[in-house]
Amino acid sequence: MKDNRKIKVGITHGDINGIGYEVILKALEDTRMTELCTPVIYGSAKIAAYYRKGCDLPPVNMAIINDPSAARDGEVSIINVVPEDTRIEPGVASKVAGEAAFIALERAVADLRNGGIDVLVTAPINKDSIQSDTFRFPGHTEYLEASVGDGDKSLMVLCSDSLRVALVTAHLPIAKVSGAITREAIVEKLTIFDKSLKSDFARYTPRIAVLALNPHAGENGLLGKEEQEVISPAIEEARKAGILAFGPYAADGFFGSEAYLKFDGVLAMYHDQGLAPFKTIAMESGVNFTAGLPYVRTSPDHGTGFDIAGKGEASAESMREAIYMAIDVYRNRNDYSHAYRNPLRKQYFEKGKDNVVLDLSKDDSDHD
Repeated sequence: MKDNRKIKVGITHGDINGIGYEVILKALEDTRMTELCTPVIYGSAKIAAYYRKGCDLPPVNMAIINDPSAARDGEVSIINVVPEDTRIEPGVASKVAGEAAFIALERAVADLRNGGIDVLVTAPINKDSIQSDTFRFPGHTEYLEASVGDGDKSLMVLCSDSLRVALVTAHLPIAKVSGAITREAIVEKLTIFDKSLKSDFARYTPRIAVLALNPHAGENGLLGKEEQEVISPAIEEARKAGILAFGPYAADGFFGSEAYLKFDGVLAMYHDQGLAPFKTIAMESGVNFTAGLPYVRTSPDHGTGFDIAGKGEASAESMREAIYMAIDVYRNRNDYSHAYRNPLRKQYFEKGKDNVVLDLSKDDSDHD
């Protein structure tokens, strides 16, 4: 039997001095959202009320609970995780705000691991403010890999309806990018991406375009040899493993000609190579998805928006899409797992070999 309960979506408030609460409240003000899922906000009811009033937003009725097990379908719930006297300074990067962001993230991740919530949606953090003795990561992606990866490697994927861009290197200084582009790294990311496209996005024979590192794909070594010595061999290795990888393609012409529409995914070599065109194409509706991990996490593809914090100007479309995508990926994974959990055994005979006949009259599979 299929589980018909609503998916419980944990939402962290991110940096409290940014636009996190504004986009969360705007996304949840539509009562149809609670018809689709059961939202649980990790943050502060007091801070939420501050931004609701300051941004002149319609009220969102929130039940204050202590544990996600108390969340009820049809309601928005909030778990107070930060001190009552936490200082709010819209538009200001502060250590207080960074600490509040981490407290919410840590509690939500703990509940994700123990099954209290089904999926995680994170509002944006300030990567500098959140740094502390307990958080020494470039961003959410790396923290989640260390916290819930259980040895699995993560992959940052930016997604929209028409484009999915994954990154070989993510939050890395540009001076270190070339040294991090190795055949092993590319094959690893292609493997994770291929699996994610199948299980998370229901693309069962995905085609992946691989971008070059250098201008004009290196011009046969004139502008760089990474394409010849690293990227092309990695593509060939991946293809031998059954992954439909193509390239390397020069990034400018690839996006300018809309060639990305012919592929299910695009693997970029570094952060801005993939994210600059992605955000030009899909800024309002884009979603940041962490692939490769046992748990589902999404986030809006924008930052903290300090310049407009508290002004009521932020768009909630990306946050709304992040919630939708988390739900879709969770369902797709369950469907994929169900479809492939009992693969059919080989049922043909080969000359000169012992063969086992599968008795189809004994069906012990689990039926819906």
